[in-house]
Amino acid sequence: MSAPEPDPRRAEAEFEQRGPTVRDRRRIDPETYQVREPQETAAPAAAAPESKTPESETPPVPDLEAEVKELQDKLAERTSDLQRLQAEYVNYKRRVDRDRDLARKVSIEGVLKDFLSVLDDVRSAREHEELSGGFKAVAEEIERVTSKYGLETFGEAGDPFNPHIHEALLHAHADGINGPTCVEILQPGYRIGDRILRPARVAVAEPELMRAEPEPMRPEPEPMRPEPVEGSVDEAPSESAEKLVEATGEPGADKPDADADQR
Repeated sequence: MSAPEPDPRRAEAEFEQRGPTVRDRRRIDPETYQVREPQETAAPAAAAPESKTPESETPPVPDLEAEVKELQDKLAERTSDLQRLQAEYVNYKRRVDRDRDLARKVSIEGVLKDFLSVLDDVRSAREHEELSGGFKAVAEEIERVTSKYGLETFGEAGDPFNPHIHEALLHAHADGINGPTCVEILQPGYRIGDRILRPARVAVAEPELMRAEPEPMRPEPEPMRPEPVEGSVDEAPSESAEKLVEATGEPGADKPDADADQR
């Protein structure tokens, strides 16, 4: 008898129940990363008994404390270097900002010093009522720009004289003041903040009490006369003269007559 032919429907049903068969032919195990031995049989991987590989020996553990200490030392060193660099950068930035501000102030002062003579002319024209028209507008604009950059005028009549900010050109004495006083402002002073660009040129007056009084003349001592001595030789001529006057009644009778000599 011949063998019965397999039923294709039945085989297909069994295949669907069993599912597809997957064969892993990779030489390296993706889980253990070890080389696989070649399989002689082509049986499914699920049906083959799992072979247990011997566990690999654990590597020796290094000294963790020494490694941690070394890492901490390196971290502290890098942190110190970073802090030093940051401090140097901050100091450099401050120095650059200070130098920049100083250079800016010096430049502004140099330009404003050149405008002082112009401001003096504007002030003189205003005092003589010659500031009018377009010249007045230009003068006011110059004063506005100079004040924008911090230029200030100082010096008023009646201010106490200060040699640090005033320059005395005239000197006089006056009543009703307590000390050296600026009685007239010849040219105002200019400054930027605390820096004096030009001192105020003023006339200074002092009270009358501060005027130097002349010293009184001292009387010259009289020369000492010698006292007469009794019995001196000088008394004899005087006594003889007195006796001769008493006898003749005329002073000078003892003198010889000039006419008698001529005879």
